[in-house]
Amino acid sequence: MAGNENEVNRSARSGRFVTEGTTERDPRHTTTEQVGNGGEQEVHRSASTGRFVTGTTAELHPSTTETQHV
Repeated sequence: MAGNENEVNRSARSGRFVTEGTTERDPRHTTTEQVGNGGEQEVHRSASTGRFVTGTTAELHPSTTETQHV
């Protein structure tokens, strides 16, 4: 990986961060993401659940969503 990129693991069910051990034990219900380089793609997440939301949802609820560049 170049620069300040990192891999993070998330639960596909809750959207919350999980350990690498959890990912190894339950690969069907976890995802690994590359983060940190500030790429061009913009994604939106619920601040309370960590799940992805649509751009419309992010616009309607700016205080409870976060936008990331991946």
